[in-house]
Amino acid sequence: MRRSRPSASLLTMAARPSRTPRVWQRMLSGRRLDLIDPSPLDVEIEDIAHGLARVARWNGQTKGAHIFSVAQHTLLVELFADAAADPALTREARLAVLLHDGAEYVVGDIISPFKAVLGDSYRDVEKRLLAAIHIRFGLPPQPSPALAGAIKRADRAAAFYEATRLAGFDLDEARGFFGKIVPLPRGGEDFLQPWDAETAKARFLAHFNAALNG
Repeated sequence: MRRSRPSASLLTMAARPSRTPRVWQRMLSGRRLDLIDPSPLDVEIEDIAHGLARVARWNGQTKGAHIFSVAQHTLLVELFADAAADPALTREARLAVLLHDGAEYVVGDIISPFKAVLGDSYRDVEKRLLAAIHIRFGLPPQPSPALAGAIKRADRAAAFYEATRLAGFDLDEARGFFGKIVPLPRGGEDFLQPWDAETAKARFLAHFNAALNG
């Protein structure tokens, strides 16, 4: 029985060398941010604000007509950090708070259980991205241990209210994950009503620019 010969197109495909995987993200600004070796020169705050306003916290499993975005979460964390600061937050500290989840405009908000599965490979990428973001805006690559601790406490306080108001956690369950209840600062209710993406972006940019120029 005569066997059919491979077509020319199949032979061409077999001979074609495999492409190098793309490791950069194209932004709406036109920048290309390399995930392996991110350059601060490729970081733009408009790209960060646009991305974070469209990234869902809690994998989108929240109540409301809109997602609860990372941009909105960041402003809630700032509110808690402000309330806890004594003396008041410095310009650099406020910028670090506002940028604490900045890498997520590239990699998204990966939920904590999945981060545990991914391990150090994810953390290394996130750390490099955040360092590039910090340098772009005149901050040290990593915050001091004291500032990192303050951001973590504010982040956990914000997460407690997000979990119980938006993500379906009961109080005891939330306490087990996020610790004791911190009083919601004045004006906090507004930050727990999910905003549309354009509102989240605009409010994030307003807070960031005020801190940057303050």
